[in-house]
Amino acid sequence: MVLLIDDNVVLDVLQNRQPHYKHSRFVWEMCGRGNAEGYISALTFADIVYIMRKEVAYDEIADLLSKVSKIFRFVDLTLDELRTAANMKWRDFEDAVQSATASRIHADYIITRNTDDYAGSTVRAITPEEYFSDVFTAE
Repeated sequence: MVLLIDDNVVLDVLQNRQPHYKHSRFVWEMCGRGNAEGYISALTFADIVYIMRKEVAYDEIADLLSKVSKIFRFVDLTLDELRTAANMKWRDFEDAVQSATASRIHADYIITRNTDDYAGSTVRAITPEEYFSDVFTAE
């Protein structure tokens, strides 16, 4: 199973955000064990570093990258995805980019806590809780 992981799920674990940590951590564990192929876009990593800029010193970015890349595979951002996202005309361009990326890698799901933001996506968006209760337990 191929999953594109949205930045909020990664941040839930890195920042121990409650009450979301438990289910987001489960997604990390499934990807780390090879039960799913977890991908994050290069854009997501840049967003994470920006959001955590007060928590992560510049010289710690390489360590953060190493930690995240042990669990997830990185997907490069392409010009085609940017064009596709621009043509989608979504209110949130970053979400459109994520959707276009998920489509390109043939993801089964986008894992995010903001599923409403992906209503127009060709790849179904589900929460970490839905992944645990509906998808993982059904396998």
